[in-house]
Formats: sequence, C-alpha cells, structure tokens
Amino acid sequence: MSVATLAVVTASAQQWPHHAADQGASHYSSLEQITTANVNQLQVAWEWKPNEKNLPQFGTRPGAFQSTPIVIDNVMYVSTMYYGVAALDPATGRELWRYDSKAYEDGQPPNGTGYVHRGVAAWRDSSTGSLRIILNARYKLIQLDAKTGTPVSSFGANGVVDLSAGLVWAINKKHYTNTSPPVVYKDLIILGNGVGDRLTYKNDPPGDVRAFNARTGKLAWTFHTIPQRGEFGNNTWDGGSWQFTGHTNVWAPMSLDEERGLLYMPVSTPSNDYYGGRRPGQNLFAESIVCLDANTGQRKWHYQVVHHGLWDYDPASPPNLVTMTVDGKRIDAVVLLTKQGFAFVFDRVSGKPVWPIEERPVPRSDVPGEASWPTQPFPTKPPAFESQGVTLDEAFDATPELKQRAVAELEKYRLGPLYTPPSMQGTVVLPGVIGGANWGGGAFDPASGRLYVKTTRQPAIFKMERFDVATQPKDRLDEVDAEYVNRSQPTAIDGIPIIKPPYGNLVALDLNRGAIAWKVPFGDTPQLRSHAALKGVKLPERLGAAGAAGVILTKSGLILGGGNDAALNAFDARDGRELWRYVLPREAGATPMTYLDANGRQVVVIATGRGEDTALVAFALK
Repeated sequence: MSVATLAVVTASAQQWPHHAADQGASHYSSLEQITTANVNQLQVAWEWKPNEKNLPQFGTRPGAFQSTPIVIDNVMYVSTMYYGVAALDPATGRELWRYDSKAYEDGQPPNGTGYVHRGVAAWRDSSTGSLRIILNARYKLIQLDAKTGTPVSSFGANGVVDLSAGLVWAINKKHYTNTSPPVVYKDLIILGNGVGDRLTYKNDPPGDVRAFNARTGKLAWTFHTIPQRGEFGNNTWDGGSWQFTGHTNVWAPMSLDEERGLLYMPVSTPSNDYYGGRRPGQNLFAESIVCLDANTGQRKWHYQVVHHGLWDYDPASPPNLVTMTVDGKRIDAVVLLTKQGFAFVFDRVSGKPVWPIEERPVPRSDVPGEASWPTQPFPTKPPAFESQGVTLDEAFDATPELKQRAVAELEKYRLGPLYTPPSMQGTVVLPGVIGGANWGGGAFDPASGRLYVKTTRQPAIFKMERFDVATQPKDRLDEVDAEYVNRSQPTAIDGIPIIKPPYGNLVALDLNRGAIAWKVPFGDTPQLRSHAALKGVKLPERLGAAGAAGVILTKSGLILGGGNDAALNAFDARDGRELWRYVLPREAGATPMTYLDANGRQVVVIATGRGEDTALVAFALK
C-alpha cells in the first residue's frame, strides 16, 4: 500500500464518508477510543436542531428525524425531515450552511412515514477536486457545492434533475419520493425511489432504478425492476400486468462493491402490497436481491426471496458485503437481511447461495381472485433470527386477566406459520411490516465474521376488504383503484400489545458457522411499563423496542444504537451484555455514526425526535 493510499484509508477510518460507513454497508468503525471499559463515561458534547415546523399553508408536518450524517474533510453533512441539508462543524455542531429544497411546497407525501429522510451522498469531481453533496428530495435529484450549499448550475437544470421524467410511464410526481441516499460510483449517481404503500392504482409510480452522470445530470442507464416486453423475467407477470403494475421499487439503501463495480439492490413489493389478483405470476424482480453491473445497469444475477408477495415483506435492509470463512474457505459474500427474519447469504460475484435455500410449501390464499404462490424460499443457514408465525402461545401474559383478553383477541383472526396469507377474516402475521430487520440493516465485524442486527418483534393484522370508492376520502380519490385492500387492525388493546415481549432484539449472527451466537432484548417500551393496568406487575428487565433503525459496531467491541428506543444503548459485542444506557428526552429513531473530530476526540452522533421537537445529539468521553 502506497503512502498516499494509506493516508486516504486512514482519513476515511477517522471519518464517516458514507451513510452506512462504507459502500458495503458495514456500519463498522475502526476507532477504538471509546471502549467497553469507558463507554459509561460518555456525555452529551453538543446538539444541533433542524427547527423544522408544521406548515399549515402547505398542509405539511415534519416526521421522524432519521438521518445518519456523513463526515468528509472535517465537515458533517446531514439531511433533514423536509429534505433539506445542513453542513456542521463536527467538533461543535455549529451550522456552516443550510440548504432548503422546499419539498414541503408539494404537500404531505402519501406514505406511512410522512416527511423523513435518512441521509445524503457525496461525489468528488476528479478533474477539479471539488466535493459535491447529493440529495434526493422527493422527485428531485439535487447537487450542492459542499463549501457553500448552493446548487451546482452545471448539473441538470441549475443543479436539479427532475426524477419524474423519463420513467417507463408518466406519473403523478407528488406520488414519487425518496428517503434513502443514492449510491455514487465513479462519475455515476445511482438511485431508486419510494412509493407510498397506500397508492394502489394502475400505473402508479414504477420502480425504475437509474444512473445519472454526476457532472451533467444526464441519464446514463435504466434498469426496469418490472421487466418490459422482451426483457428477462417479463413472462413472470401474467395477464399483461407488467404494463400497469407500479412500485417494485428500491426505496431501501443499496450497496456497492466498488472494486468489482457491482451494485446490490433490495427490490420491494409490487402494488398492491397485500393483494395480487391483478398481478398473477411469480413477479420478478419484486422482493429480490438484484446484482447489476454498476457501469451499465446490466443484470449479473438475482434471487427472489418472496414469490408473488402479499405480506409487505419487501427487502428493506442494505445488503451487507462481507468476507467470511466457511469450512476453511474464504468467501466474498453478500447478506440480505429480511423483514421475515431471514439472512440470505450469497457468493457476491456468482450469486450462488452459500448454504442451500429450500422451496417449501406454504398456506394458500382464499381471498377471491388471489393466486398466491404455493412455495417460498427458506434458507437452511443461518436459522431465522426473529420469531416467525403466530400461535396462542404468543399472547400477552403479564397477568391472567390480560392473557385471557389477548387470547380472545387473537382468536378472532387466522393464525399460522410464516407466510400465512392475508384473509377476509384477518390474519395475524409475525414478523409484521416493520420486520424482523428493516432499513437500519446490520453491522459487520470483519475480525470475528459476526453480523449484528437490531430487530423488531411486532405483529401486524392483515384484514382484506373489497374496495369501495365511497369509503375513500375525497382528497384521496386518485390514490386507490383496487379490487381488495388491506384494512390493518390494531395489535394492542387499550395500549397493551396482544403479544408478549420482547418487542425488539439484538442478534449476533456468526456467519462463519451459519449460526446465532447470541440474542438479547434491545431497549425498552416505557409507555407499557408505566401502564396503569401493569402497576405492581413484575415485568422483564428489558421489554424491547420496536423500530426500524440499526446499530453500528466499533473495533473496540462496542455495539451502539437507538432503534426507536428513547435512549442510546451500548452493548458488548462478545456476549450482548448491556454496558450503558443514556436516556434521551426524545426517541432515537436513526442509526448512529462515529468519527474523530479535529481535536482528536471520538464522537458518536444520533438523530432524535420527530415533528417539531428534534435534535442531532453528539456524545464524547468526559
């Protein structure tokens, strides 16, 4: 390794240049200043507040603060709920500049999360050395000068590319959004898009993944996640459904093997999430991991992890690029963590499963017009890392009375193993739509071969109803055109969940052995602990926290995360022992990050809160 290369690697290790630490989504830092022995000495070093407000004139309100900042050249860049960007001094939190995309002028996005954004990307112009910040704000791709925060006029139209143009069909641009940062490869900016689950009409926004030239903003290539006429996989969409089925998008973070030029995409569910009567067939490339040549957008390999999806089990986690040793053989692999609690592990280049994946029969749907797929893929290793399927044994049982009530509620619905389909009666599914694993993904330790995952253990109830346009709010008449829709049912009674805790776990997967090394509850649910019906009732030490955010890992053996708990938590990577817990005034709904500031101090930062009460909170040793 040359001196220059070593300097770049060292600088990168001290910073956090990508949303997930690196392009391979490791969520790993080689910093060792904060250790298992001194983590309990962390204290708040500074805070920065986005100060975004409800805007009645546009009908908008900020959602949860879920952004993970990046740090490059001793400057921090963070996206805000309203798709703005701020540059901060990472030593003090002092604001250097602020960019307002004015995304709120298009009203509230029609999705379940509202206004949330999870991070930005950066591109350095090799011809000038200039650093650019890349922001995907709903239907706009924006390039900013990293020094000033002003749009770069040579990119697109005065710094902006209209992402609603050039798709496989024309769309309502207000139905198109983005929450995850793009991928930058060489001089290409690669991104997918988000579409609200409640949008279920013919030709709702499609999931085309596209690459744009980083200098000009011109389109470089397009990959159709729903194969068009003559493309591989088109025959898996029966009845011509490929011509009008939308979604099948990549809203979650993507990963990149920079050395090989391979892009890994977790492709989501088609429209309608819970009823596939209009889209008969296997439905490639929905609910698949797809590997593309990042230079050209050509498919190298794929694997579909759910056939003809009906459960909103879209892969939500950025695929983890790992190097593991199985039976003495070193393997460059990619791991796809899923909402249903599986870790699918493939050879990174060939796409061959590292361990066999079996197609097993699953229950069939009895919803009129639905032709559910008869089998689904089950990895043989590692074992499922979260609870799957529902029986009455899952009923909340802190007291006999509450257990009786929970059992009575569960008995109203259909129960069964994983992949029991939605029904007219209503089906209780576990994991629910959050997971399992979600957009927080996993943190990988290159030394031990372990992958650490913060999970959610929370059910959902899918009750199908024939759609009646008369029940649709007048301002949403353009959002649904479907035979059947899901009317989600509450999974708690008077604030008491119908299933027992824990509601979130931290799991260590030993990838070298294909086994679970340990599993512990993660975080707590304070509102349940303080419930009047549980006064005087002995509850578990940790109830677990449901939430989609993830954890990070440091070389010193620390796992750090919030995961929707109102705290920052630290665990020992060796055994899952909780080492430290700092209670926050707001929920910690983002994945944290860590870096060395200009004073040589290791800092941990996490975004907290939602709505008008949000803050980026930095911690350092006393």
